[in-house]
Amino acid sequence: MNCRIIILLSMNLTNIEILYQFCMSQQIGNKTYLGRLDLAHLYTKTVLAQSAGDPAQETAKQTKQIITEITTWKISQGLIVVGISYITIKVVDKLLIWVSEQVAKEWRLQVKQFLPFLRMMVLTVTIIFLMNLFLNLSRDNLVAVTGTVAVALGFAFKDYVSSIIAGIVGLFEAPYRVGDRIQIGDYYGEVRSYGLRGIRLQTPEDNVVTIPHNKIWTNAVSNANMGELEAQVITEFYFAHQVDIQLVNKILYRVAYTSKYTYLKLPILVIVEEKPWGTWFQLKSYPLDARDEFIYKTDLTKRAKQGFAKHNLPYPRLLNRSDND
Repeated sequence: MNCRIIILLSMNLTNIEILYQFCMSQQIGNKTYLGRLDLAHLYTKTVLAQSAGDPAQETAKQTKQIITEITTWKISQGLIVVGISYITIKVVDKLLIWVSEQVAKEWRLQVKQFLPFLRMMVLTVTIIFLMNLFLNLSRDNLVAVTGTVAVALGFAFKDYVSSIIAGIVGLFEAPYRVGDRIQIGDYYGEVRSYGLRGIRLQTPEDNVVTIPHNKIWTNAVSNANMGELEAQVITEFYFAHQVDIQLVNKILYRVAYTSKYTYLKLPILVIVEEKPWGTWFQLKSYPLDARDEFIYKTDLTKRAKQGFAKHNLPYPRLLNRSDND
């Protein structure tokens, strides 16, 4: 009987040890024995085969445990739930925005700030339902699925996942909220919606700009009102060096205090600064509602220029080459 054949057919480590003793004590053919080196080599190969096969079998077993039988009915249920979730989010958005416009002006932004939390709640419930529908989630399987999904999404959708995480962080740190007037990079406007991946910003030109949440990791966020109804408006005016500063200040203060848009409980301030080309005036004041920013600024500018025209105040004059010569 050939010891090599016996050993190769045996996959049990205990049997290998017994065969090893047998082969060392038996003679095969013309006094040819199976050496210790050959037997050790076969022993190592057998151990490696067993160790390589075990993880594969274990992975297949875990996969069968996690993924339940997927049927047409379950797929239909999943599609129905996704559709209901989408419709629910749209209805909640419309309803909450409508309610915010009906309540008192002071409560408008507070009502709108519930939007991202309600969106997140609907999405969380939907994801949990779909996971329970298609996955057999025990306590151990839940940990395995969570880790696998996290690694897969981290590599495949790095930027998307970064935006989602930034959006969740933004819910609590609140660098911007629905109704805030913010500037990120080159874009300035009012936050109209707060989504899972980013925000929608309505600019003064009435364009809607979508900005991903992960911009808060690398870009400064300038917020004009931080959830409040009022936001400071700066209106600028330019005059020649010889202008009567006291007269200009008097006109600007009168224009601000008599405007129907001015919130008189907040301070009104005029800043004067000398520039090489003339004198620069800044009128800082607050409208009753931040969304009236540009209407308010227009009203101040129009009425101020009417006052300047009555006194024939000098404006700075641009010098050209002929003037320099």
